[in-house]
Amino acid sequence: MENRTEISSLGEFGLIESIKNLFPINLKSSILGIGDDAAVISSQNNEKTVVSTELFIEGIHFDLSYFPLKHLGYKIAVAGISDIAAMNAIPKQILIGIGISNRFSVEAVHELYYGIRAACDDFSVDLIGGDTTASRSGLIVSVTTIGAIDEHKIVKREGARENDIICVTGDLGASFLGLQLLEREKAVFQANPNAQPELDEYEYVVSRQLKPTARMDVIHQLAELNVVPTSMIDLSDGLASDLIQICKASSVGATIFEDKLPVDDKTYLAATALNLSPITAALNGGEDYELLFTISQSDFEKIKSISDVNPIGFIMKAKETIQLMMTSGQAIPLVAQGWSNE
Repeated sequence: MENRTEISSLGEFGLIESIKNLFPINLKSSILGIGDDAAVISSQNNEKTVVSTELFIEGIHFDLSYFPLKHLGYKIAVAGISDIAAMNAIPKQILIGIGISNRFSVEAVHELYYGIRAACDDFSVDLIGGDTTASRSGLIVSVTTIGAIDEHKIVKREGARENDIICVTGDLGASFLGLQLLEREKAVFQANPNAQPELDEYEYVVSRQLKPTARMDVIHQLAELNVVPTSMIDLSDGLASDLIQICKASSVGATIFEDKLPVDDKTYLAATALNLSPITAALNGGEDYELLFTISQSDFEKIKSISDVNPIGFIMKAKETIQLMMTSGQAIPLVAQGWSNE
């Protein structure tokens, strides 16, 4: 039986100290980290600070019956880093706040932070602080991410112009289908605790749900090519919803093409197994954490050298529709799925 250290045996300050020991400071801009009333960071004179906050609540954003704590920590950090990437900025520091109940041990909390540390290592980010508190309603985690960017290279949702090319990184829909498969296996297990999960052939889509990545590689490649997108957003809510956000902010319309949407073969396989449309998953699934951005036509030849960037459509003039052009030639208006508390 694994050792279980009760959080009460350490107390809040002891727990914080144990977390602090997991996160040495690496960046010169991180002046003061965990252990004081506030962190201290510095920035270059020509840089602006970019800040983002994400909140994850057990039972709403994740299910610990199939979501390993280490993977959860990694995903939470990635979500914050992806927000900074969407501003064309470089992530530097994160702060993590957690609300935990007494069903969690010190070892469980450390497992969550091991995932956060892995993301920090992968994206050269320092964890410099946060907060811990008690929770009566399961695990709650917030992440505040801080980045830096030259003020002339900041990219917002606002900025897309008529005839700009719409691009997306990676492939779409896998994370949503991975979630559906995990939910299916959970239901099977609840009906028959002796049942064995059948996920081996769906490793790709499940991994996209449990351990996504932030596309900082593309941000660095764009910088090397001296390409500054005209608008950008990360795909957390789904392609349709996030494209509509860009269009609303920029007061433009858009057309994207069904046959240009990047969907992996393994995603098609999973969609077939679940009797779902892979195109619907790509449009509305969410949590892909890819980047959706627009570029001027003059930059099109440059971005061709980035293998994981896919042109999928173009921006139209203000007040025109936002639509998906099917391979049949039919144009379908896109509708935002959005967030609901129902």
